[in-house]
Amino acid sequence: MLHLLWRSLIVSLAIIILTVSSPALAATSKVLPIPEPEFKGKIGITYKDSKPDFPQPITAPAKAPNVLLVILDDVGFGQASTFGGPVETPNLTRLADTGLRYNQFHTTALCSPTRAALLTGRNHHSVNTGVVEELATGYPGYTTILPKSAATVAEVLRQNGYNTAAFGKWHNTPDFETSAAGPFDRWPTGLGFEYFYGFLGGDTNQWSPALVENTKRVEKPANNPDYHLTPDLVDHAIAWIRNQQSIAPDKPFFTYLATGATHAPHHAPKAWIDKYKGKFDQGWDKLREEIFARQKQLGVIPASAQLTPRPQELPAWDSLSAEQKKLSAHMAEVFAGFLAHTDYEIGRLIDAVDQLGELDNTLVIYIVGDNGASAEGGLTGTVNELKFFNGVPENLPQLLASYDDLGSPKTFNHFPAAWAWGVSTPFQWTKQIASHFGGTRNPLVISWGEGIKDQGGIRSQFHHVIDIAPTILEVTGITAPKEVNGVKQQPIEGTSLVYSFDNPDAPSTRETQYFEMLGNRAIYDRGWVAAARHGRLPWERTVKGDFDTDKWELYNIAEDFSEANNLAEENPDKLEKLQKLFFKEAREHQVLPLDDRVLDRFDVKIRPSLNAGRTNFTYYPGVFGIPEGSAPNLKNRSFSITANVEIPETGAEGILLTQGGRFAGWSFFLEDGKPTYIYNYANAVRYIIQSREKLPAGKSTLRFDFDYDGGIGAGGTGKLFINQQQVAEGRIEKTIAFRLALDETFDVARDTGTPVVDTYQVPFAFTGNLQQVSLELK
Repeated sequence: MLHLLWRSLIVSLAIIILTVSSPALAATSKVLPIPEPEFKGKIGITYKDSKPDFPQPITAPAKAPNVLLVILDDVGFGQASTFGGPVETPNLTRLADTGLRYNQFHTTALCSPTRAALLTGRNHHSVNTGVVEELATGYPGYTTILPKSAATVAEVLRQNGYNTAAFGKWHNTPDFETSAAGPFDRWPTGLGFEYFYGFLGGDTNQWSPALVENTKRVEKPANNPDYHLTPDLVDHAIAWIRNQQSIAPDKPFFTYLATGATHAPHHAPKAWIDKYKGKFDQGWDKLREEIFARQKQLGVIPASAQLTPRPQELPAWDSLSAEQKKLSAHMAEVFAGFLAHTDYEIGRLIDAVDQLGELDNTLVIYIVGDNGASAEGGLTGTVNELKFFNGVPENLPQLLASYDDLGSPKTFNHFPAAWAWGVSTPFQWTKQIASHFGGTRNPLVISWGEGIKDQGGIRSQFHHVIDIAPTILEVTGITAPKEVNGVKQQPIEGTSLVYSFDNPDAPSTRETQYFEMLGNRAIYDRGWVAAARHGRLPWERTVKGDFDTDKWELYNIAEDFSEANNLAEENPDKLEKLQKLFFKEAREHQVLPLDDRVLDRFDVKIRPSLNAGRTNFTYYPGVFGIPEGSAPNLKNRSFSITANVEIPETGAEGILLTQGGRFAGWSFFLEDGKPTYIYNYANAVRYIIQSREKLPAGKSTLRFDFDYDGGIGAGGTGKLFINQQQVAEGRIEKTIAFRLALDETFDVARDTGTPVVDTYQVPFAFTGNLQQVSLELK
């Protein structure tokens, strides 16, 4: 009895000591905002007989470190050299050598869902983000409307004394809420970040990005001919951290850097691309063998791991012609340069934190990809990703014609699907395929100065992106709140990784995890995985499969790291048990109904819109940056554009109204004083309708009418009018059917981003007096 009493006292004393010395065990308020303290001074008749008690600012827990959270885009498990890949990533390796590599860390297989799970600590369907913003539907798990009952880790840290900022790709605001009219509560600054600089959509042109600062659309710096987005993001992040630390050095920061790299378009400076010339001539089949060997040498995969074979849907490298090999190898060189350039820039950010003397006091979490490498470039690759989304074919001569432009502002390029598989070594499949680890297994590196003793160690506990938020909360000593801003919070579904920092052999605290994306689905439970890949391949636009006939596979990943041995036939009882568990988890987390549609869900008409029911729109100069989800939908219909202008005696030129840019779009403008309408069909052909007459000085009314032929992606006849008199007519034989732009916008009196045609340069602002421009949908 006495022995038990002494043991209880020792444990209690240890807890008290740890609570004082470690922020991880200090309790913070479970209600946010933290309630204002009562006034404890004294109120007399005058200040002379009164005692003040000024409310003190909220401070973070004692010893709470800074947090730097970095996530890349569309990177395979075997791409970075830190994990055996062909692309040199010395800065990722530097962090790994002073921290930990995790080789069984998982994402959701797609962009927005991973980011929603990362920032909230809840499964992606649980926070209504079962798919990317551009494919949202009206089912609870798929609206892409982040619920207020799932506060982000940024919001929790901000209300506990941190300064917070986000830089780069966001992709967590509903597509229909990204215009200047908001609402802004689901923009970064409404979800816990005090400052934001980056872009809202799924990807952007790295040379001409669709930038947002806080809630305002801004343009890239005009005085930098070598501008590239990644250095710009890092420059802004460094400047923000330096300002924050200069002004409030005792206040910790939370910085979230989500690069646009390495999502398509694969844009990189030529000098970085040239570093990899000839490095991929051996092809994807041989490359996988090379990566596999390096991975075993590094110990990032076990010695017993097997290299999974190439799926029959992908071509063997040796089956390609010499021209195809040349083109494909160069596309891989471009991607490699893109990733290497990104690692260099992240290194600048790490150096800046180190120069401030804060690196050892900063928890650095570096997630190498929000999903596996992307196969969305199709079997041949593409020089224009919008062609993939709209089903516009490209042939080899067209691709070869852009060989020297790959990675430059002239292309919106993406490498072939087989490269994505190649750099997902040793796993099966790629991005989108949530059923297999090629879509969901991403490298993770965590570094934290003296907070990690086993520097350079490898951790193999099974974890998921929902586990990052609770890890941050535990390290910072902040309690997950039960209520935030008056809203009761959903339980956090992740579990912290901190237990693994000092214990490489600790059993995983994550015992079960479901996966689902676009109908591809899997369930992990205590070392076993049941998986069902659905019929549509990542580069296909139409669905081939049927949920009822999908073939389930079974893997014992405790012994089979790479899911190489399907045990479904040998152990049907285990498979059936896991299938039932999947549907239990699916019902609990709002996964149902399963939905494999892609093209149908690209249609902006199926989502809420400020334009719903409207057929007439009026715009004025100064309006620009309206994203496609908030702009009038001109696709697959007739319409009319009318502009009221006043032309000076010296004449005028410039944009009246435009949407899209170099890779697809249309523009209504004056060229050398002549009314002109150009339709850019996926940068494959441009249809030009232009008046022979110049516009006279004085007031005029210009009109462009488009009479659509009917159907999907069909053509039509365009007519130009000056003061009700027809001055030109022409055919537009094909139009974009599904998505006109991924980052380019709808602009009045100027063009942002890239030009629809290279005969003018942005912004090509209108030099006359544009009174208004109206648009009528028919």
